[in-house]
Amino acid sequence: MSPLRFGANYTPSDGWFHAWQDLDERSVDRDMRAIAGLGLDHVRIFPLWPILQPNRTHISPRALRDVRRVAQIAGEHGLDSYVDVLQGHLSSFDFVPAWLTSWHRGNMFTDPDAVAAQAALVAALHETLAEVPTYRGITLGNELNQFSGAPHPDPMPATPADVDRWLASLLAPVPDDAGVLRLHAEYDAVWYLDDHPFVPAHASRVGDLTAIHSWVFNGTAQEYGPMSPQSLRHAEYLVELSRAFATDLERPVWLQEVGAPGNVVDVADMADFCDRAVRHAADSPALWGVTWWCSHDVGSTLSDFPFFEHTLGLIDESGRPKEIGLRFADVAAELRERPAAAPRTDAVVIDVDDQDVPVLRASLAPGGSVFEAWSDLASAGGRPALVTSRTAQDPADLARRGVTSTKHVVPGARRVYTSVSDESFEA
Repeated sequence: MSPLRFGANYTPSDGWFHAWQDLDERSVDRDMRAIAGLGLDHVRIFPLWPILQPNRTHISPRALRDVRRVAQIAGEHGLDSYVDVLQGHLSSFDFVPAWLTSWHRGNMFTDPDAVAAQAALVAALHETLAEVPTYRGITLGNELNQFSGAPHPDPMPATPADVDRWLASLLAPVPDDAGVLRLHAEYDAVWYLDDHPFVPAHASRVGDLTAIHSWVFNGTAQEYGPMSPQSLRHAEYLVELSRAFATDLERPVWLQEVGAPGNVVDVADMADFCDRAVRHAADSPALWGVTWWCSHDVGSTLSDFPFFEHTLGLIDESGRPKEIGLRFADVAAELRERPAAAPRTDAVVIDVDDQDVPVLRASLAPGGSVFEAWSDLASAGGRPALVTSRTAQDPADLARRGVTSTKHVVPGARRVYTSVSDESFEA
């Protein structure tokens, strides 16, 4: 089996992502040296969409070169690069080019010209990076599903069929035989929010692997406690939840974002949270790798962030590894060559319709009946999986998955799912 990958979502220490406006290669070099010093093997890189593509029919050659240079510098320090295309959304800020807003308002998911422009940017970025030996994959963007509906304050509405077409159009410019991973990434509304146009089948069946983002400020920590089994195993739960909807049982799952947010996790507990959450996630045979959010703390001089964004890094803004960074490094070194996780034989059933959409996605969320049934089994010492109700009725599919017993629960939820806690913006 391939070694687990451990990396960091790269947050520039000098100027945050605004650093793309005037790239300082010396600062990038210092940052990459610090990340590599933790023994990590990759970074996820986030260029800003309005800088890459300030006009619908103009892609900046300089901005493309800057992205390539950052990937090259990462490679010089032994780090592979996985690059996002459309940023999109980062740490509560939206970065959408002017040709999609106000007087030129459009819909990134449904306007044909806008979709074609995005596909052109995917092609240009991939072509720019293709000769970098340590370029390993491309993600369409960061949690772009948040633009498609509530709770976004200014959404660009879409339907599941629109999402089908949008994903196909944007993944197509990177050939199947390009030798890099092609994927997309959603925040957990894809699993938890009813009527959301991105559905579990999109996440688990489109692209080369499934990306999950695990944040316990989504109600998990508030409902059960930040160091509760439910919080510590939330990432593990998402790995197994994503597998329930996968039709390719060999499909890898990338824990592409996980962090210890200070609005719900005490500073004194952050290193332990990291250690235990990563170990639980690694107890799944599907896990491909873990990419911590994030590499460096957001600088203290920058304003208007949710306060906890300033403390999420593995490394402080001066370049010193924090306790959580050292702990993540230790866990990575220990688990990288872990033996294959044993199959999971017991499964909780998710009721789905004839399109494989959960009949009540809120039942999968914290406070939901499926979430709690899975958590109860895990807390009792089990290693539960999840399967859809269609799989549960198919003995051959159950056998392929190694599932020998199933537990059905009535869909229900005790709380309304929210992706952002009420305390996110407190100072």
